[in-house]
Amino acid sequence: MEAILTDCVQNSLRHFMFKNAIFLCDRLCAEFPSEMNLQLLAASYLQNNQAYSAYYILKGMQTSQSRYLFAISCFQMDLLNEAETALCPSNEPGGEIPNGASGHYLLGLIYRYTDRKRSAIHHFRLALSIDPLLWSAYEELCILGAAEEATVVFGEAAALCIEKQHFYLGLASPNLHVASEGCNLVSSLNFSSEDVSPRQLKNTQVNSFRDIPSNHHGAAISASQPHNGGGPSNISLYNTPSPLASQLSGVVPPPLCRNAQPNGSNLNTVNADGSPKSVVNSLVQAPRRKFVDEGKLRKISGRLFSESGPRRSTRLAGDAGVDTNANTTGVDGNGTSSSKYLGAKLSSVAFRTVTVRNSQYLANDNIEEGISAEIFDDICANLASANSSSSPGDVRSLDQDGPTVPVGGVAISRSKVSSGVSEVLGLIKTLGEGYRLSCLYRCQDALNTFLTLPLRHYNTSWVLSQVGKAHFELVDYLEADRVFSLSLRVSPYSLEGMDIYSTVLYHLKEDMKLSYLARELISTDRLAPQSWCAMGNCYSLQKDHETALKNFQRSVQLNTRFAYAHTLCGHEYVALEDFENGIKSYQDALQIDSRHYNAWYGLGMIFLRQEKFEFSEHHFRTAFHINPRSSVIMSYLGTALHALKRSEDAIKIMDCAIFSDRKNPLPMYQKANILMSLEKFDEALEVLQELKEYAPRESSVYALMGKIYKRQNMHEKAMLHFGIALDLKPSATDVATIKAAIEKLHVPDELEN
Repeated sequence: MEAILTDCVQNSLRHFMFKNAIFLCDRLCAEFPSEMNLQLLAASYLQNNQAYSAYYILKGMQTSQSRYLFAISCFQMDLLNEAETALCPSNEPGGEIPNGASGHYLLGLIYRYTDRKRSAIHHFRLALSIDPLLWSAYEELCILGAAEEATVVFGEAAALCIEKQHFYLGLASPNLHVASEGCNLVSSLNFSSEDVSPRQLKNTQVNSFRDIPSNHHGAAISASQPHNGGGPSNISLYNTPSPLASQLSGVVPPPLCRNAQPNGSNLNTVNADGSPKSVVNSLVQAPRRKFVDEGKLRKISGRLFSESGPRRSTRLAGDAGVDTNANTTGVDGNGTSSSKYLGAKLSSVAFRTVTVRNSQYLANDNIEEGISAEIFDDICANLASANSSSSPGDVRSLDQDGPTVPVGGVAISRSKVSSGVSEVLGLIKTLGEGYRLSCLYRCQDALNTFLTLPLRHYNTSWVLSQVGKAHFELVDYLEADRVFSLSLRVSPYSLEGMDIYSTVLYHLKEDMKLSYLARELISTDRLAPQSWCAMGNCYSLQKDHETALKNFQRSVQLNTRFAYAHTLCGHEYVALEDFENGIKSYQDALQIDSRHYNAWYGLGMIFLRQEKFEFSEHHFRTAFHINPRSSVIMSYLGTALHALKRSEDAIKIMDCAIFSDRKNPLPMYQKANILMSLEKFDEALEVLQELKEYAPRESSVYALMGKIYKRQNMHEKAMLHFGIALDLKPSATDVATIKAAIEKLHVPDELEN
């Protein structure tokens, strides 16, 4: 009963029938309340986005897998202190982190969100050293600005690590076939070993094969416990009562065979016709010894393997690491909370049952039952002959390509594994280096790196979104628009980078395209924070800041760790002149991502408007250190320096901003303002004349030229430029300023001041 329910739960999880899995697993735990079964129930709840249920189920359990699942539940519920305690118990200061690379990655996230950057970097690097293909860990290092060059991280050492994992586990896998298949076959007799016909035996065996989860990516798999005195096993799941719920805290999960195949490779890959039935036929129809009749042999077989119940193991695998099981599908939530993002990386669950029994245990059982060892040798010989018969096309001989390694259920030669690893790492190197450069805001270098990708990889939504973001940071909004629209056509279901795309359309003032994008994103996934960011930008462009703020707040509600949504809330608060809440929103963004320069810039703008110039200069300079290529940040840093009477430093930073991006009119305009305040009128006019070529329809340029001509007592030229500024339809505030300047055109500067 336990095995049937377990298999049904796992099958429901594989087919994304989470409610069915929860119901069946509830029955399983009521009948057999073991910690392994409770782990399965908790994992089912996690898959169904019910972290709170998993939290109460796993609270107080001490095994490594339970602690790991409990930590995930706490993380999704934002109980970061409890999550850290589960992974690093206070009574075990030097204890091992559960689940290897995945455990270190989760702990790194916890440290990141509790503002312990050094510890976070340390654990992300540890996760990568254990599993070089754990892309999410490298991604986090890039976000923190602490990633090494991709050529170093994904170099020869990473290749050797991956090959070692496959080869080490591959060497053990041939020894696993005979024992595991034999025990799988005969352990099915435990349901009713006396009444099973050969036909039923075949059908049972066909359905009883299970993949064996690997452990080389950090999955927690218990080693086989030593057997005392070579006697019969006393840990059968069927013949010993399950522990009571009150006893679970001290119960160790049932042991597993140490020699597990990597990647969940199918145990039937070397059969003669490629199907499990060939093994069954050879076993059932093999010639028997004459002194044992069929009925007696069935009775012996039932007694031989009466204790060989399935040993179950749980393994939590996800997109945070490479999918190491060919039959495992990563599942994430529906995005209703921040668990969607962790869920997509960590909380995909693949449970497998394994029935493996050491042949030494079997032999000892035979001897104790008084059965001739010759009968046991005969059964093992039949098993071995069934596995040794394979077609020439299934697995290549060792003398051609060397020893084979099972990868993803397929036997592959070692040379092909090595070449495959180098190809994968070569691709990851390019993607990783491009992403690292993008996070360092070396956007042109990032674009050049992405261009070296094969076309089939370049034209994917993730790469195109990174390219679009790079153009956005370069203030090349037209090209960013083109790339993001291409990304939407390639993958209309992907929301990667759509929050940035909506901001691109906001800057381009493309209200129709922005409205269409927001509607499409909401219809695609109304529970994605990017959708509500697009909707908020749409209202913000229409100057409806209150409605825009509500949409941005909805985005924050859907994912509280979405830094950009907090920043957009801050922008709307500033537009509503609610500086107190604006400061709070920017600080919330920085608590999530200390390198989110937009929030530092927003704080600098608030303090600049409040004339707190020292605070303003500090925040603009911090933003400048994070993104030293942004001409906008340099422009406002120069403005703050000028307000602090450091005009020479201000002009230098303005020159850097102009050199960085000549298409941006802001630094040239600000430089002209500074020169005018220093009464260097001719130099200021030269800068503005050059600026007119880049922004011929910018009214503020002509208004500033009018002010300079007025200061030079050139009233006719001043009036001409004030009139041109009014003809270019400036904002209402600028119109009032220009008209006031015209009225005071003949008033001396001293009286005007």
